[in-house]
Amino acid sequence: MIIEMNSEDFASLVLGHAPRNLLLADTPVATADVLKMLADLAETVGATFSPASWLVVEKDEVVGLVSVTRPPEYGTVDIGYGIAPSRQGRGHASAAVRELVRWAREAPYVLALTAETARSNHASQRTLQKAGFVAIGERLDDEDGPLIQWRFEAS
Repeated sequence: MIIEMNSEDFASLVLGHAPRNLLLADTPVATADVLKMLADLAETVGATFSPASWLVVEKDEVVGLVSVTRPPEYGTVDIGYGIAPSRQGRGHASAAVRELVRWAREAPYVLALTAETARSNHASQRTLQKAGFVAIGERLDDEDGPLIQWRFEAS
């Protein structure tokens, strides 16, 4: 299940505490620095678009996060996601992306979802393919190296 996040959720996670009345996985979803960056990103995106981020929750435990990675343009919403290392390989990312696809199909202002994966991240590529995303290109990122670009047409 995905639950829309707020600034208090990010603040709790940065401190290593579970937000709301949830539990935390035994490995962090992300480092404090990454969580602070995602909180800032959610604030930036949230100024013009909502929702900007979601908790990925399984059986009352926060197992991951999904974020809009930049302010949407022309109905296209770019997403990124991550699952706590100890919870990877259990279908949590696939379930979260499928929920986002359902949300996008129902939101009249969302025309498409896009995402990028490392060329070497086969698990994430399968997650997107199973959810109906199609590879539309590649690009080279200075920090992350070669990336595959993905798109899902929501309309």
